[in-house]
Amino acid sequence: MANTKIEKIINYIMKDGKKSVARKIYTDMLKEIKSNGHMNPEIVLETAIENASPNLMIKSKRMGGSVYQVPVEVKQDKKLFFAFKWILAGTASKTGKPMYKKLAEEIMAAYGNQGYAVKKKEETHKMAEANKAFAYMAKYVN
Repeated sequence: MANTKIEKIINYIMKDGKKSVARKIYTDMLKEIKSNGHMNPEIVLETAIENASPNLMIKSKRMGGSVYQVPVEVKQDKKLFFAFKWILAGTASKTGKPMYKKLAEEIMAAYGNQGYAVKKKEETHKMAEANKAFAYMAKYVN
């Protein structure tokens, strides 16, 4: 995984500007994944992000007094953002464990195409599929 991607992930984990804490959570999370039997935790993380990142999203567009839900493709940088946002949202819903363990669990769930983040992605894709009729309006959505 590219170093810039790692830094971006650490920035997503970071709260209140405490980057050293976020780095510690990231390294502990990689160790946790490795201790659960995966030889290369970076590949597990990469695959989990890929499995959780959406290809289509819904954007609202108001035309002539009506609001249409228009499906649009998601750009590469936004894919990483949404994937990690949903992974972190999945960890926030769990309680009683250290952050790195919750994060490792959610990433391993996403690696196996399960968990909150993948469910959220599938929901988003279903909504985009249901509103496929408005795809021609995508050119009007900024």
